[in-house]
Amino acid sequence: MAEADRRAELADNLARVRARIGAATAAAGRDDEPQLIVVTKFHPASDVRLLAGLGVTDVGENRDQEASAKTAELEGLPLTWHFIGQLQTNKAKSVVRYADAVHSVDRRALVSALGKAVASAERERDLACLVQVNLDPEAASGRGGVLPSEVLALAGLIADTPGLTMSGVMAVAPRGGDPAEAFARLASASARVTERFPGATMVSAGMSQDLEQAVAAGATHLRIGTDVLGARRTVR
Repeated sequence: MAEADRRAELADNLARVRARIGAATAAAGRDDEPQLIVVTKFHPASDVRLLAGLGVTDVGENRDQEASAKTAELEGLPLTWHFIGQLQTNKAKSVVRYADAVHSVDRRALVSALGKAVASAERERDLACLVQVNLDPEAASGRGGVLPSEVLALAGLIADTPGLTMSGVMAVAPRGGDPAEAFARLASASARVTERFPGATMVSAGMSQDLEQAVAAGATHLRIGTDVLGARRTVR
């Protein structure tokens, strides 16, 4: 596809998504419209460059190898990079070189690894960290999010780690469940967190299929990929 055609396609998609966000914000009686994070996994750096030209400021990535290559190629663009995928501890040193925020902090070992990585990196500011919450009511504790009852303990560990900032909570609505009910549980977890850590106000929730329910539940950041970028493309 020619660059001009791809830019027009992305512009149309962005307009539709932004209209949905605006309508959902109004329907929820909110004055504060959530921040759009465009998830660009499996799409090339050329798409991210076009998105930046269309006013996108926040980009989400799930895989370190892909994100590391894109951020290097796009260095200098005014973008905030959010790492939102499952993160292995041995990738922490790489991620802290480019990420402004990590949404998927889900265990003590990862907090430790990120803290050590930040200490050895030349960063101008702390790394924003969100606790990933597992909203499946039948889930056991483990990777993929901590149980709601465990959120405060992990949040406290983040807050006590130099170089990290406890910034909020993140979750994915369980498949097959009611996203409104799931995001209500996330809102409850967020309220407990902000009571202890007043600055940790980020609530990262909502994707293409459930952004309206996330906005209604108070999400501050929406992670939208397919509805902006379309089907997976070849990364280059």
